[in-house]
Amino acid sequence: MLNHIMIGSNDIHKTKAFYNAVLGVLGAQEPMEHVNDTGQTRLFYIHDGSTFSISEPINGQPVSTANGSTIGFLCNSPAQVKTFHDVAIAHGGTSVEDPPGAREGSMGTMHLCYFLDPDGHKICGIHRPA
Repeated sequence: MLNHIMIGSNDIHKTKAFYNAVLGVLGAQEPMEHVNDTGQTRLFYIHDGSTFSISEPINGQPVSTANGSTIGFLCNSPAQVKTFHDVAIAHGGTSVEDPPGAREGSMGTMHLCYFLDPDGHKICGIHRPA
């Protein structure tokens, strides 16, 4: 259904270092980097058929986050959820909500973690057993 997600960054170099570490846990490689015609740097992490993009704002205004929004990344195990979280925190992320771990819900048991990236975007790591 989705082709890509793009978020903004106030410090593209700091954000690149953060996501290189965090998305590296999931197996993503170094992003493709592109400077558009108006001079904004954009990063494109392409992995497992999805693209996660980061851009300096085109309008020149500071980045803002969407209250109530979360971007979820699939993890392949409960251990990877924990590592995803821990690497994010070690690289400047902020842990939010409950600690990483199992959550019971209407869809069964899932393993989740939540953190804010350096620009305040809420990120989730999720593993759902098959």
